[in-house]
Amino acid sequence: MASEREIFSVSGPLHLTTVDWANADHRRSVAASLVQGVYILERDRQQKRKGPESLAPPWFEFFHFQLLHQLMDDVDFSIFGAIYEFRPPPFNYHHSIQFAPRYVIAFRGTITKPDSVSQDLKLDLLVVQNGLHGTSRYEIGMQAVRNMVAAAGAWNIWLAGHSLGSSMAMLAGKNMAKTGVFLQAFLFNPPFLSAPIEKIKDKNLKHGIRMANSFITAGLAIARKGHSQKSASEDPFVILSAWVPCLFVNPADHICSEYIGYFEHRKKMEKIGASGIEKLATQNSIVGLLLGKKESEPLHLLPSASLTINLSPSADFKQAHGIHQWWNPDLHLQCNLYQYR
Repeated sequence: MASEREIFSVSGPLHLTTVDWANADHRRSVAASLVQGVYILERDRQQKRKGPESLAPPWFEFFHFQLLHQLMDDVDFSIFGAIYEFRPPPFNYHHSIQFAPRYVIAFRGTITKPDSVSQDLKLDLLVVQNGLHGTSRYEIGMQAVRNMVAAAGAWNIWLAGHSLGSSMAMLAGKNMAKTGVFLQAFLFNPPFLSAPIEKIKDKNLKHGIRMANSFITAGLAIARKGHSQKSASEDPFVILSAWVPCLFVNPADHICSEYIGYFEHRKKMEKIGASGIEKLATQNSIVGLLLGKKESEPLHLLPSASLTINLSPSADFKQAHGIHQWWNPDLHLQCNLYQYR
């Protein structure tokens, strides 16, 4: 069995000896590697590996990033995020370097190890309950994003996250977008809180369920919120529509696969002339409406996105949900841009 020190050489994207920053596959691989770096930083902390014993540096130094700051949870003191600074070697620039970020703020997902699992699972539950915005971990991450934007400008910053970390990055990106600040975001296996309708094989049945769900959700939204229509300047989906995060999902991963149907169903409803119903349904959660929740809009719902689907076979759920798949150079990918209108 390979040692942890050999992990990067075995499974890391060593094919990227030169990064073409204008290449979407290269950007995806680098962003995923930086998220993996956060995972390994936390594993280093738990196993008390420091200095030359640390296994994390190859995951960011390989691409000429330096660790600028670690983000630590104030409950269990685990490392849940990192701020990286891009420091390319002098006089060795690729022609595409203008597309490279100056800083990347990356967030890891859940680690099922004793020193972090309790707090991570509590946050996972809060994601399901749409309560992540009220946690101290999110506030620490959000403040880091605000500080970096103020210091370096939005055009110099990427957000990246996996699973729970995707929820962190998505919420931070949405809140910045509401203020007119649009950050490039790479969201790997972001949780979508819904029944796994995408798993249904019968396409007609699946479409019928989604259509019924849209009419029920729209009806509940009208009944709860009234018939008053918000102006475009007040509609949160219109405000957010200019932000187009990059979502990376696997159809074999029930945690994120519903994003596939979520965006495709919107197109189908437009084709049959039911776009008004779908516009109302697409920005509301039927569970939230039934429970009478009044606070923030559902975290997982997005007006616009660049959706990348990994159609390569997955051996099991662990592989389908894992971060490791996203730097594989031989993926069978399907990419679609969805712009809310």
